[in-house]
Amino acid sequence: MRGLLMKLEQNSRLDGIGGRLQRAVQGTLRGQRIRDFLHGVWLGHPLHPAMVQVPVGAWMSAAVLDLMPGQRRAATTLIGVGTVSAIPAAVAGLNDWAALSRDQRRVGLVHAAANSVALACYVGSLVARRNGRHGMGRALAYAGLSAASGGAYLGGHLAYKQGAQVSQSISEMHLMSEGWHPLGDLSSVPQRQLVTREIDEVSVILYRHGDDVTVMLERCPHQSGPLGEGKVEQVDGHDCVVCPWHGSTFRLNGGEVVHGPAANDQVILPTRVVNGRLEARLP
Repeated sequence: MRGLLMKLEQNSRLDGIGGRLQRAVQGTLRGQRIRDFLHGVWLGHPLHPAMVQVPVGAWMSAAVLDLMPGQRRAATTLIGVGTVSAIPAAVAGLNDWAALSRDQRRVGLVHAAANSVALACYVGSLVARRNGRHGMGRALAYAGLSAASGGAYLGGHLAYKQGAQVSQSISEMHLMSEGWHPLGDLSSVPQRQLVTREIDEVSVILYRHGDDVTVMLERCPHQSGPLGEGKVEQVDGHDCVVCPWHGSTFRLNGGEVVHGPAANDQVILPTRVVNGRLEARLP
């Protein structure tokens, strides 16, 4: 399986259809608010993994009920719930997928294809059951569950092996040692400008607003973009840093994500000033 997945990651022949689908998704989901909602900005972490619990749970439960006598109606109801809920989950997944890197999109494309096969099987299962062909309905449902399981395996590979929609900056925080770390004289930090410094070779950005200084991990949680090279914008009255790579936006006074494609907040380090020198430590 490892060899197959590596070949899938490196299969450039998927880029043609992937590019066309990416442009279609981006052209359809144009509004920033819609994209942010589907990314899970309001939730504080990606929405798609949370949404897939409903169809997967419904389909798994239906598979169990299909093995029990007298449970046809209940199994059919659960398959209907799973089928309907799979559609918005797929939309959220496509929105995330369109903002991934090329190797991630290749695996994600096959992930989406497997789940599309599963959805088609479950639609066929519903039609068969409605027409009284319960044996065919069960067979199609188990075929759909098999396809969905394959899709789930690829989804796990995307998240745990390739880091899709997982915070890319949090691992750097674990490289910092405990205790307070000096970052230079407070007077050397300019007002309302991004300054890049290092703590144990981990890059952080400093942003001073009056006597308050924010110290934030510099690598964007989405795809490790350099926030230190980003620009500062006001969003809803808050100073925010915008990632120069994909436009993810974070509040500089708290680290909250304001706009995606990042769905995770950025890490802010506690600070103090001792004898005019700025210091920061792990949260």
